Amino acid sequence: MSAQQPKFEIRDEDELSLDLIEAQYALKDSRDKKNAKSVLILVSGIEMAGKGESVKQLREWLDPRYLKVKADAPTLLSSNQVFWQPYTRFIPAEGQIVVMFGNWYSDLLSTAMHVSKPLNEELFDAYVEQMRAFEHDLQHNNVHVIKVWFDLSWKSLQKRLDQIDASEQHWHKLHGLDWRNKKQYDTLASLSQKFTDDWFVIDGEDEKVRDQCFAQYVLQTLRELPDHQTKITEKWQQAKVPKALLEPSKDSLDKDEYKEELNKLTKKVADALRYDERKVVVAFEGMDAAGKGGAIKRIVKKLDPREYEIHSIAAPERYELRRPYLWRFWSKLNDSGKITIFDRTWYGRVLVERIEGFASAVEWQRAYDEINRFEQSVVDSQTVLVKIWLAISKDEQAARFKAREQTPHKRFKITEEDWRNREKWDDYLNAAADMFERTNTDYAPWYVIATDDKNTARIEVLKAILKQLKAD
Repeated sequence: MSAQQPKFEIRDEDELSLDLIEAQYALKDSRDKKNAKSVLILVSGIEMAGKGESVKQLREWLDPRYLKVKADAPTLLSSNQVFWQPYTRFIPAEGQIVVMFGNWYSDLLSTAMHVSKPLNEELFDAYVEQMRAFEHDLQHNNVHVIKVWFDLSWKSLQKRLDQIDASEQHWHKLHGLDWRNKKQYDTLASLSQKFTDDWFVIDGEDEKVRDQCFAQYVLQTLRELPDHQTKITEKWQQAKVPKALLEPSKDSLDKDEYKEELNKLTKKVADALRYDERKVVVAFEGMDAAGKGGAIKRIVKKLDPREYEIHSIAAPERYELRRPYLWRFWSKLNDSGKITIFDRTWYGRVLVERIEGFASAVEWQRAYDEINRFEQSVVDSQTVLVKIWLAISKDEQAARFKAREQTPHKRFKITEEDWRNREKWDDYLNAAADMFERTNTDYAPWYVIATDDKNTARIEVLKAILKQLKAD
């Protein structure tokens, strides 16, 4: 790789350190302000080029308490795990700086160079595109991403290998690569050319220049963080509300027929979920009191509690608000097992957050594409995503609210907020219509179940799961 030598002059180290710390604290102190941001630094490059030394020096020039460094050896990318999953808990919160010394690009290169299962060019390019899209979404959600590649010529690499202590000979084949092998070096350099056009490239030949360039580039980044987008560029086109949401079915299922069908389907669903080799995520949305809790009970009726995880999503905590809105769902997918059920989901961004003004118009309008990319990545990692919307009529909701108030063990389910939300019924219908139009995809379609009969809804939910699993 031909390094793009940055135009930074060597500075007095004490002055540079002072400037870095001031910029670091300015970022830290912005975390509770409207335009708060964070910085994620991805570091990669040729071994022995001085990546570790530069990160170590940066930490000494900054306040080390407020610079987090994740440093791990690369791992092979897996078809059953999204590339970002091992890293999501290290995504910085507003006001933070995180260095990923070892990241998804390191994993990509390690996988591409793997002797037994090398990536083909098409798959490599697809990964790069997905990674850039993920970083693009991070940028839009206040995480400023910079990428720094440390380059080193073959001749200098060999010279440094000759000089290392005998006790460190394991570096010769660090991360599965033989750095004495010119063919591997050339292959790595060629692969890196395919994605480093938007990286800051530092020549690792001169140690002092290298460390200063890295630190000054970080300083420049901290001082010139871009402002958030606040203006809408296109006029919003409201989608038409589906007839099913306006007129939910009033038909009810015969009680005996329901029991027979329920018994058959709960067993079939349990077997389908249990024996499918893929992971399964069931995501529920819908009007308040539409029956999400009752439906979930029927899904897990014949499953062992150790086989599934249920996440009931409420308003985000303060620490969650300081990160991209999808972050709390990334982390839940990381921690969950084979079967994961969400009672309310990431769609809160384009539903309640849109309607209540918790997200700006720019944020919720941008979210549809972000959500689609998120869901695509989940589905591509051998996961079945079942999205279910439960709809009832406004009159039926009122009746269920009143019944909850009169039932001792259900009173906790109803609050003044629930009654207040009814005033925005039409707003929720419009938001749902936009959501269906923009996020109903081949890989993650919506199943809209619109009925005032609880039993019918439960049966249809089970059928939807079987259909998406292709087990019906």
